[in-house]
Amino acid sequence: MRDEIEQYTQQNVQPFGINPAGVEQHAAYAAKLALPFPLLSDRDLAITHAYGATNMLRRLSRSVVLIGQDGRVVFASPGAPGADISLEGLAS
Repeated sequence: MRDEIEQYTQQNVQPFGINPAGVEQHAAYAAKLALPFPLLSDRDLAITHAYGATNMLRRLSRSVVLIGQDGRVVFASPGAPGADISLEGLAS
């Protein structure tokens, strides 16, 4: 997502990452990789479970979820589909 940030911002999409790591770990990781988007901490995996970003063992699984301004999920996919795929259904 870092390398495709411009495609997301052109579609008025604010990317962010979520995982169970702590805030301090996120800051170090974001700085190391020069991430141009925030990382949010989901220590108890409540958000992860709510959006189905888990595998069959209910463990964290990389996923992309786009939520529209009305709060509805407009795209959801396991893995790391690129911006071309995840933004395909959004109006320009």
